[in-house]
Amino acid sequence: MSAIALVTSLRGAVPSVAELVDDAAQGESMEIAGKVAVITGGGSGIGRATAGRLASEGARVVVADFDLNGADETVARIDQAGGTAVAFRADVARPADVAAMLECAERHFGGLDILHNNAGITTGDPGYPDAGLEQWQRVLDVNLRAVILGTQLALPLLRRRRGGCIVHTSSIAGLVGWAPDPIYAATKAAIVLFTQSMAPLGAENIRINCICPGGVNTPMLQRARQSAREKPPEALPSLEPEEVADGVLQLIADDSLAGRTLLIAPGLRDFAPLPPLPV
Repeated sequence: MSAIALVTSLRGAVPSVAELVDDAAQGESMEIAGKVAVITGGGSGIGRATAGRLASEGARVVVADFDLNGADETVARIDQAGGTAVAFRADVARPADVAAMLECAERHFGGLDILHNNAGITTGDPGYPDAGLEQWQRVLDVNLRAVILGTQLALPLLRRRRGGCIVHTSSIAGLVGWAPDPIYAATKAAIVLFTQSMAPLGAENIRINCICPGGVNTPMLQRARQSAREKPPEALPSLEPEEVADGVLQLIADDSLAGRTLLIAPGLRDFAPLPPLPV
């Protein structure tokens, strides 16, 4: 099934986010003001947009990125808007850096309430199967291992606060595949089922969800469009990072959501109808 066909088939298949927001408004929602958030890949794109949105809602934000200049720019924008944030250089492929960025949140702001595992990369050139082991192993480390490790290390901090929220950035490629980059698609598909499998933590008031955007107007998409092998179909319109950040904020704020996958594409924001976990 193509990405366009998936988007079409999902329309009306599950309740819309607007309907779910109405339902959630009658129940509990997370108060973002005063919370502490860590965003990986916060130096550009979705991470920058999400960091800005959270800061505008009153959260204190650690902006983590491999590119410290990008993280500094995000923090400067937040500062100019009256928010509170610090930059942290982290290569999420290095376990020590993942641990250190969470320690940064504790050191600067006294704890952790929200983690957005957002950093991600594609395989690049040459693509699989011509890519060497070291090249595609880094995609696994950044896109998947860092998500699993970041979650593992964050859980004790969230339990200390008696709850919190983690959002992973997956991709529409994790639902339908992406022939130009099977390694990228595999990591994003794994995130979807990792997220669903963590749903029982909702009983501890720890909610883990993921978002699957279509093409987003970010530096990664721009690089893909310059590659003949990875070039996305021109027929697919792209999202702006701020549109994805809106979805991330919904997953953070709605206390009724755990283990859910939010698909977002131009004109669509709905939950993927995954089969329930076996009892």
